[in-house]
Amino acid sequence: MPRHVRSAPRHRPALLAVFLGAALATGGVAGAAWAGVGPFAADGAATSATSPSPTPPPREPVTPTPTPTPTPTPPPDAVFTILAAGDVLTHESVNISARAGGAYDFGALFAPVQPFIAGADLALCHMEVPVAPAGSSPSGFPMFGAPPEIVPALAASGWDGCSTASNHSVDRGAAGVVTTLDAFDAAGLGHVGTARTAEEAAAPQIYTLEREGQTIRVAHIAATYGTNGLPVPADSPWMVQLIDVAGMVAQANAARAAGADVVVASVHCCVEYTSNPTALQEEIANGLAASGAVDLLIGHHAHVPQPVVELPGGPRGEGMWVAYGLGNFVSNQGPHAGLAAETQNGLMMLAHLRKPADGPVTVDGVEWTAITVDRSAGHRVESLSAAGAAGAGVGTLSAEQVAQRRGLVAGVAGPAAPELTAPPTPTGPAPVVERRTPGA
Repeated sequence: MPRHVRSAPRHRPALLAVFLGAALATGGVAGAAWAGVGPFAADGAATSATSPSPTPPPREPVTPTPTPTPTPTPPPDAVFTILAAGDVLTHESVNISARAGGAYDFGALFAPVQPFIAGADLALCHMEVPVAPAGSSPSGFPMFGAPPEIVPALAASGWDGCSTASNHSVDRGAAGVVTTLDAFDAAGLGHVGTARTAEEAAAPQIYTLEREGQTIRVAHIAATYGTNGLPVPADSPWMVQLIDVAGMVAQANAARAAGADVVVASVHCCVEYTSNPTALQEEIANGLAASGAVDLLIGHHAHVPQPVVELPGGPRGEGMWVAYGLGNFVSNQGPHAGLAAETQNGLMMLAHLRKPADGPVTVDGVEWTAITVDRSAGHRVESLSAAGAAGAGVGTLSAEQVAQRRGLVAGVAGPAAPELTAPPTPTGPAPVVERRTPGA
């Protein structure tokens, strides 16, 4: 007998109709919702189980968070140093120490301090004496004429240029001035303070340094108080630059107007063998500082170290550093010659400068290092600061002698600037020396 198949309950449509009618009659949310879903629609028609769901409400638009624009890193400041030293005095005893066969080798005399010189970005010496013209012999005090070999030796030691205005500038007449500057040009060294032409006399010496994508121009000007009564050629009064504060300020301003970022002034004045600056030295220094046109002032001629100070004024009122007197770099002076013991000593001043990409050059500060001439070792120039800091002797000098000489220098240099006891390190390539007279 076939299996009985259960039929659907007969009462289900009636009950569902009653339920739907009640729900729709109320107009309630539940009834409205029910009417449009499930296996039956509101009109009782069957619907497919796969009917699409109701469309969801639109979403709020999402605004993407912008990626922050990175702040550009400012370019680094350009930093560089300028080193200056005292008088180069080729007394006959110095020349004898440098004599090598039929020529002269001054390199050995400068070798002990060569790291200090070459370690600076720009090194400026002071050539106190002229080079002996061709056909004449070298000579010492009182009418100097240096062996020509001294100029390439200065360059090989790391000097980039020198001031040449001094009371000995015309010891060998106009020929000595021309010979000296020709020798400097041949060695690639800058020079200022004496001149071969009026055009050259009006021009500062310019050095350019490339640092951090910037080209920095340093102008050097120089002048002396006189020429020991020796006449400057009447037809060439511009051959030796004489001190005139207003004229030096005008020259400094002209250099800045032509693009110089820094102006260094060398002044050869006033009284020898005194550790204290004279009233005239202070007048000159204060006048240059008040002008706001000069960044650094380097003093010569006293043959002994003098104070290193910062004066009010300077560019933008930020002050101007002054080394009133750097003493001697190399000479035969000293107590053996009846002179003060300080004459065998000198200072080298190192200035630290900074230039932002969008601002002017500023002098961050200066340091000094004490040097001395070791006569017994053949007039070798030694660093008292380096040896003294190590508590050691140097050359033929004992540790006690080093300490004594160093103390003399420190007592005069003063506390305004710190002592430099180790050579600096170059911050970039060597400077480019521009010719004061193109083609000269």
